[in-house]
Amino acid sequence: MFDELFDVVPDAMIVVDGEGHIVLANAQADRLFGYPAQGLVGVSVEALMPESVRHRHQIHRAGYMANPRVRPMGGTGQALIGKRLDGEEFPVEIALSPIRTERGPRYLASIRDISETQRARQALVRARHDSLVARVGQLALASTDEDTTIARLPAELIAVLGVEAVAILSLHPEHGRLQIRAASGLDESLQLAMPWSPATDNSLGQVVATGLPSIVDDLLAASDPHSPPPLVEAGFRSSVLVPLFDRERPMGALVALSRRPRSFDHDAMHCLQSIANLLSALIQRRRTEEQLAHSQRLEAIGQLTGGIAHDFNNLLTVVSGNLQLLELECADNPTVRELFNSAQRAVAHGAALTGKLLAFARRQRLSPRPIEPGPLLEDLGAMLRRTLGDLVKVAIELDGHSPPIYADPAQLESALLNLALNARDAMPRGGQLTIAVRERAIATEAAQLDLQPGRYVLFTIADTGHGMTPEVLAHAFEPFFTTKGPGKGNGLGLSMVYGFARQSGGQVRADSRLGYGTQVELYLPVAQRTDEVRPEPAVPRTWHGHEGILVVEDEPAVRDIADAFLRSLGYRVQAVADAAKALERLAGDPTIALLFSDVALGDGMSGADLAVAARQLRPQLPVLLTSGYEHHALAQSEDAVEGFELLRKPYRREELAAAVRRQLDQGQ
Repeated sequence: MFDELFDVVPDAMIVVDGEGHIVLANAQADRLFGYPAQGLVGVSVEALMPESVRHRHQIHRAGYMANPRVRPMGGTGQALIGKRLDGEEFPVEIALSPIRTERGPRYLASIRDISETQRARQALVRARHDSLVARVGQLALASTDEDTTIARLPAELIAVLGVEAVAILSLHPEHGRLQIRAASGLDESLQLAMPWSPATDNSLGQVVATGLPSIVDDLLAASDPHSPPPLVEAGFRSSVLVPLFDRERPMGALVALSRRPRSFDHDAMHCLQSIANLLSALIQRRRTEEQLAHSQRLEAIGQLTGGIAHDFNNLLTVVSGNLQLLELECADNPTVRELFNSAQRAVAHGAALTGKLLAFARRQRLSPRPIEPGPLLEDLGAMLRRTLGDLVKVAIELDGHSPPIYADPAQLESALLNLALNARDAMPRGGQLTIAVRERAIATEAAQLDLQPGRYVLFTIADTGHGMTPEVLAHAFEPFFTTKGPGKGNGLGLSMVYGFARQSGGQVRADSRLGYGTQVELYLPVAQRTDEVRPEPAVPRTWHGHEGILVVEDEPAVRDIADAFLRSLGYRVQAVADAAKALERLAGDPTIALLFSDVALGDGMSGADLAVAARQLRPQLPVLLTSGYEHHALAQSEDAVEGFELLRKPYRREELAAAVRRQLDQGQ
């Protein structure tokens, strides 16, 4: 009866004697372990398991035989591995029962192959992991609140992974230490006791420094000298640290902790890595959106600034013009002349301020040409070493293969000088200023720089000064924003650099950490052609004349100043307010020898449009344009107005006289 039951039960069954040899095995056991019929009889039971566990099993078997008891399947709480005759290993569950026989004690083992069950369990685990990853991905796409999404993650990971604690750490932008952004399962005392400094002598520091994940199977093991003692004291036995990346640089870590050793298998690691990638993408997306909003804010401020500068320059033109006309009447009075000079210096100072505003608003007219970066930086470095003093060490790093830049040389030198002076101000006790240049190719995927794909020359200006907080950095390029005291700066230096870079087809970015210094990156396009520098306009021999001039200006006060200046120089002047009337006068009066027009004429045709139309009507007509800022119409018609000279407002009487005479002489 026993033999019949022994053979018909579905599980593999073996009987082992006190020496550990198999004395009886059913057909199911032979098939399970790959032995021929009755081939298991006489085989040591340790032969049915991997060599790595045989010695440990012998000790365990001896202990069990000394104190035998019934042990049901699954009672060990740990995975058991069987080994077939051909060497293949597979997971098993075993039930044990002691048996009394005439030949002494025997031990019955019922063995079950759980490969399919284990695969089903793994499938369920992976399904839970995939569900969490999908849920987090959906949140990352739909959420408008980054902090809320991050705060929910630790508790959800604990529930899915079956661990006891999860924390999300981020590098603080000021002091560079890791701080807990969200956590679950860590009490406050443990959070305070943890070594959150990203030093390389602990696991967190290694993860941040190398950017590689770290898994510790047993925190008690002596082979892991980097295990933080507070975790062990709190009862945690295994941990996983996965870095969070901000593009190519680690910006924090995802930490999971378990009170059981070896809790993190391949599936758990894959889940944590996927969540870390999604979390990094979410943070990067938020930062990109903030940068876009910042760029849009700067663009809006730039448009407003350009309009203000235009109106202000018109006011300065009126003030300066009237001062100059009064000066002509009172030229013999030294006291009055000094008052006029003081007022004109104030006008010049105001014009310089509006010039910086126009640079930020990208409304200045640039004269770009190919520039070799090497000689430019060598000259700038020599000047800075003389200017900045002995406390600031200036280092110039040149890439010998950097191609020519296409930019306005005067504006580029001014931008680099502004950045260098800002760096000096950030190092009142001295430090290191490094200006480096290298070529950089921008691909389509580098859209975060807001640059067209192509080749650029990258200037990097780095200092070792006190740095900026994130709040200050967010406003650094806005006009009139400054952290300097009253009278020490107008806050237009960086805004001018920003406007110059954007108008030149480049970009400027700043990265700063309080206490660690600031690094500014200035991108400018590589020159595509080697144009020769345009010759400077010739200086006229005389300023006076008698020709007829048509003045077109929509601001009455500015129109009156231009009219008065030109009449004082001997010219016959006609003045109108818009382009339509100007074309009527040009068509009906052949004695008009020159068109002098503002670029911005309010509604209707712009000065640039008028210049083109006038040349179509009279191809040889000299044209002189003027503007308080570079109106968009001029920029849009750049090719059409290539040969037209532009006189900036506010202009002096002598500047207007020279420009008018130059155009008339060239026309003749």
